[in-house]
Amino acid sequence: MRPPGNGAARLLSGAGLAAALLLPTALPAQAAPPSRVPAADGKKGQELPGMPSALDPEAEEVVCTPASRETAKKQDWSRQRLDLDRLHQHSTGAGVTVALIGTGVAPGAAGLKGRVTADGEAADDCVGSGTFLAGLIAGTGGDSPRLAGVAPEAKILALRGTDRRGAASADLVVDALRAATEARAEVIAVAVALPRQDAALSSAVAEARRAGAVVVAAATPDPPSRGGSDEIPPRTYWPAGEPGVLSVADMLPGGVRPDGSLPTDGVDLAAPGAGVVSGGPRGKGHYLGGGVPVATAYAAGAVAAVRAAHPDDSPEDVLRRLTATAYPADIPQLDAYAAVTSVLGEPAAAVRDKQGAEPVTVRDTAATDRATGRATLFVLLGSAAVLAVLWAGFALSRARARGWRPAGAAGTTSDRSIRGLTTTPSRGRPREGVVVMRPVRSFSPGSGSPRSAPSA
Repeated sequence: MRPPGNGAARLLSGAGLAAALLLPTALPAQAAPPSRVPAADGKKGQELPGMPSALDPEAEEVVCTPASRETAKKQDWSRQRLDLDRLHQHSTGAGVTVALIGTGVAPGAAGLKGRVTADGEAADDCVGSGTFLAGLIAGTGGDSPRLAGVAPEAKILALRGTDRRGAASADLVVDALRAATEARAEVIAVAVALPRQDAALSSAVAEARRAGAVVVAAATPDPPSRGGSDEIPPRTYWPAGEPGVLSVADMLPGGVRPDGSLPTDGVDLAAPGAGVVSGGPRGKGHYLGGGVPVATAYAAGAVAAVRAAHPDDSPEDVLRRLTATAYPADIPQLDAYAAVTSVLGEPAAAVRDKQGAEPVTVRDTAATDRATGRATLFVLLGSAAVLAVLWAGFALSRARARGWRPAGAAGTTSDRSIRGLTTTPSRGRPREGVVVMRPVRSFSPGSGSPRSAPSA
């Protein structure tokens, strides 16, 4: 039966097709992320001093970042995004050491006292960035507990990967990686990105991974303060480009990278990297910071929380937790709470390896194959018989309808009569197909007898 409303269905289908064609162009305008980074102190918009990632390299005199006199009163968007309040109910990173390679960390900084190991120049954080990042990884928040880091009970091993102004050095990063490996740090966070791959750097990363450390590195350096980044072609930075290293980039609240970010590929995770609040090396005040090093610190803190909650997980399992539980996006977005609390199954490769290691018994299926062959033959023969019966019945019904005449024979007399014209054989020798005109009887009105119509 024909379904009703075909016209309406075609109309709806056309409207749906038009909507499907128009939807991709309409969605980006609605999903555009906010251009303004939320204030650190909610709607009040309290201003905090900015924390630089490096000092001016051209300045004649090195002037360290001064202490902040301002304190944030509320939790910033990044901690809410990572759901740290709920995360701390499951893991605080207790028992895990995070080696932070950057500008150094002040051991006596607020929220970090008693949990920072810093020898020599690593204890002198003139820039302040290293201490800022350490607060995001393992800070307690001091007088502001809601500004605690991702793993507030983890320990920090401070190592220098830059000079006093914050300029990265490949030699310093290599030395720091080796020192972290010797100290048996479970997590190594490299907050700097180098433009060239170095054999010594690759070797140091491989040694750290063989020792069981999870290496987290900034995907790119911060963009240059002068000039546009659109002239810089995409490239890989190191050690983020090394195999097995978790490469991290920064993102805005809308989930996209900030304007002017250096282009790169192979990024594993994106984490909050704008409008983030943390402390510094001097005083108890707060700063506002951002950039790829901030995102790297958040990811390193998440790794510490995972390692504390799942101490039996291998470094590969930890990385899989971070990436498998991330928010799906062009660059997967860090979800620290899900990484700690989710129950993950075995990876497909591990299942295949386990199955491959077990002995396999091949069962003799010859008898079953023969039975299957006989059953298939019976089915085919039965189907052929059914088709033959159906065809015979169809042929008999058609023959009965033709009066048992062969197909193609002339029809019945009634079939040959058309409005008084009848085909009859002629007198004498019969011939088929001769048309003879016969008079048609009709009745005249008022008379009781028929009359003949004139012949044509």
